Parts: sequence; structure tokens; C-alpha cells
Amino acid sequence: MKRKILVGSVPLGGDAPVSIQSMLNTKTTDVPGSLAQIEALRAAGCQIVRLAVPDMEAAAGFREIAAASPLPLVADIHFDYRLAIAAAEGGAAKIRINPGNIGGPEKVRAVVDVCKEKGIPIRVGVNGGSLEKELLEKYGHPTAEALVESALGHVRLLEDQGFYDICVSMKSSSVPVTVAAYRLMDQKTDYPLHLGVTETGTPRMGLIKSAMGIGGLLCLGIGNTLRVSLTDDPVEEIRAARDILRAAGLRKDEPELISCPTCGRTSIDLIGLAREVEERLKTVHAPITVAVMGCVVNGPGEAREADVGIAGGKGSGVLFAKGRKLKTLPEDALADGLMEYIEEVLLKE
Repeated sequence: MKRKILVGSVPLGGDAPVSIQSMLNTKTTDVPGSLAQIEALRAAGCQIVRLAVPDMEAAAGFREIAAASPLPLVADIHFDYRLAIAAAEGGAAKIRINPGNIGGPEKVRAVVDVCKEKGIPIRVGVNGGSLEKELLEKYGHPTAEALVESALGHVRLLEDQGFYDICVSMKSSSVPVTVAAYRLMDQKTDYPLHLGVTETGTPRMGLIKSAMGIGGLLCLGIGNTLRVSLTDDPVEEIRAARDILRAAGLRKDEPELISCPTCGRTSIDLIGLAREVEERLKTVHAPITVAVMGCVVNGPGEAREADVGIAGGKGSGVLFAKGRKLKTLPEDALADGLMEYIEEVLLKE
């Protein structure tokens, strides 16, 4: 089990559930716009938000945002230790730095001192695209071993200053490299791990790469917090993260829809029906399993573990619960009958 740290009121590690993060794409100097995006992320299920702090003007904006934010904020810092100190004094709940690129030991000590005083953890964030020159020369390219060696080197700089409230990430745009790096790091440290596949691209491949990398690690019991990185609205990152956690069996707070692929036996518009049910389930917030099946003969049996489901035939279908047929419905009433059962039976249990 990993050691536990606190990011504001959100625990990472120990027995805490895996938490969801995202990063704003607003300018940190845009206080109203940043706060509006934080609220949208909060409403979508985000628990921790990261902001870029590239200069002192952004650090001033960070202070204003932190004073009004409903979520704990992580200050993303590169190179300038003074920005880390300003963010820590301005209300940061966590600092993301690489201690090796902010200066010598005295500058690391200055950041550590303020973080110790205020109880702020530090995330050591290593990225495959910005590895140290000597590691690239040693390994030839950003391998999993190079990522881990870099991360451990940065961690040691903090440990040398007596600081241990640390979270670690080692992100690569390669899924195999990312998975290998986290598996190796999981064996070498008890610090909580922040999962992510970086620079995954637009939603189609980004979702696939994130589900493979992050989801695969979660299924191995590795990871304490995560960010899905997409070239998209950050709110979509939260939706994807929630789906990954549900698919990995770590979140059971929303409906799970299961539906069969179409085949030559399908006699209804199964694709349209499944999409309609998926859309209507967005208003349901309960840990239920809902099935949409294309075959009356096999559907109820194949989906017998579902709390409720519908299976279509030619012009009609059946409503069933736990594999037991409840009633026959016209094809155009299947979705309505399903939602009526959910609202009047399952949500009242």
C-alpha cells in the first residue's frame, strides 16, 4: 500500500479511492474564465485541478483563483523556484515541479521549506519528452528505465531535504513505455502514483490510448490518481476518466450500459435503441447495470446479471430483470418501458 498524502481535502494513496484530475486550458491571468472552467470540471466529477504558472503575473492570478476555487489547485511550475514559492504562499494545495531543473540545493530547500510549513505535497512530474540529456545518452531514447531513473533522481533531491510528501508521475506518449515505467516504479517506491499517458491526441485515439494505459495499470492495482490528457475540452477528460474507472471496476456510482453487437439475427434498430438508452441514462445516478440486447431468444439469458434490460424482436421486444422476462412491449415503447422500470422500481429500492 502506498503512503497517503493530502491534496487539500483529497487523499492520495493509502486506502483512498483513485481520484480524478484535469488541467485548465484558460490563462491563469484570466481569473473569471478560470473559475468558470473549474466549476464546470467540478460539476463533471473532477476532484483536483492543475493550473500553469509560467510567470509572476500568473502567480498573482493563481492566488485570486485559489481564494475562490471549490477544488484544490495544483501549481504547474517549470524552472523558476520563485514561482513555486509564490504559488505555495498563494493557496496551492500541491506543487508540480522537477526539483532538478529549478536550480541548486538551496533553491530546492527554499521550495521545500514553504511546502513543509504549509503542509503542501509536491508532485515529481517526469515526461518522456523532456528527459535529462545524460539519460537520453545512456538509454538512447525515453525508455521506461530512463523515466524511472529520472523520477527517482528528482525524488532523492526532495528526500535529501527531509521532504517525503511526494507524488510521482512518469508519462510518455507511448502506452507500452508508460505502463512499463509505472510497473517498475510501483516496485521501487511507496509514494502514491499519478497516472497518465501524455500527448494522446484528439478524442478517438486519445481515449483508446488512455483506456489502455491508465485502465491497464488500474486493473493491476497500480495508481492513486489520474489525468486523462486529451486535445479537447477538459470536461471531456473528466468524463473519460470516470468511464475508465467504471470499466476498471473502481467506480460504481453511475449506470453501466451493456449492449450486444449487431448480427444477422437482429430485427430492430439496435444501434439507435442503444444510443437512445445511453443518452437517457445520463440523468440517472445510481450503480445499476442496464442491458440493451438485439435477440429475444438469447438476450435475457446473456444479460441475466443486468438489473434490467430490453431485448428486441421483430416489431416488439421484452423487458426483463435479472434474466427474468417481465413483459412484452412494442418496439417503439422499449426505451420508455425500460426507463419507467428504472425510475419506478430500481431508483426507489
